[in-house]
This record gives sequence, C-alpha cells and structure tokens, in this order.
Amino acid sequence: MTIAVYAGSFDPVTAGHLSVVRQAARLFGHVVVVVAINPAKNTLLTQDERMALVREAVAMHPNVTVAWTQGLIVDYARDIGASVLLRGVRGATDAQFETELAQNNRALAPEISTLFLPAEAHLAEVSSSGLKQRVARGEDVSAFCPPAVAAKLRERLDPSLRSQP
Repeated sequence: MTIAVYAGSFDPVTAGHLSVVRQAARLFGHVVVVVAINPAKNTLLTQDERMALVREAVAMHPNVTVAWTQGLIVDYARDIGASVLLRGVRGATDAQFETELAQNNRALAPEISTLFLPAEAHLAEVSSSGLKQRVARGEDVSAFCPPAVAAKLRERLDPSLRSQP
C-alpha cells in the first residue's frame, strides 16, 4: 500500500486543503495529514486546536489519518515508510516555491517523490491567512472552510464577538 504524506501548518485547515485530501484519498491507500509544528512560527490556533479541526474535517475518509511532527517532513515521511509527499498548488507562485521545496526534499530523500495536486479553480484564492483576514473584517468564510473552522476563527478574530461577555 502506498503511503502519502500531506503536511502543512493548517492554521487553519481550508477548503483548499480538504480538496487536496479528497484527491489524495482516491489516489493512495493511506494518506497521513501532518500538522507541522514550527516553534519559530506564530500561529493563531494551538497545535491541539489545529489537530482537532483537521481530524474532524477528514473524518469521512477511512484511509486518512492525522499526525504531527516538529521535524523535517521528509524525515517524518521516511520514518513512516511513505513514498510520496503531496503538495497543493494554487498557481504559478505556489508552483515555483513548491518546486524548489521538492528539489530540496529529493536531495535529502531520493526515494520519496513529490506530487503536486492543483487547486480546484474556485478554491485557487483560498488561503489560511486570507481566511483569518476575512474573519477579522467580519466577513463570512463558510464557503472556504468547514463550519467548525469558521466558528473557531470567529471566536478568535471577529471584532463583533470580542465585546460580548
């Protein structure tokens, strides 16, 4: 069975991320969604919150599990016997960055391939940072993320909720 790893900070998980998971779940026997922990990166959501939101969002896929790592993703993939790293690509800018990352990963672990999965057209502009900005402006993000994510972001960022007891 081919194991594929899809890693990201998922701060928060978006409809774009979940599109990649859906595609991957059809292509591979086992997909591990890895919440990457980077102590140098400031995140809005805690590790536990990100893990819980991702778990809930992928629960309908029996061949998808959720894990976390603080180390290099390529090392994690090697440790669990994965042969594929998955990367979502929204456009040319993502493709350039992801190609460089794939080349670096290939140098570290030539036995692990990187597969780019393009975003669905209607999700090409969706990003975690964009979601946070929209919520902070009081905008509806329900089309761009699961309901639990929208609720968590509103709880943290919506200015109309901050003054409520």
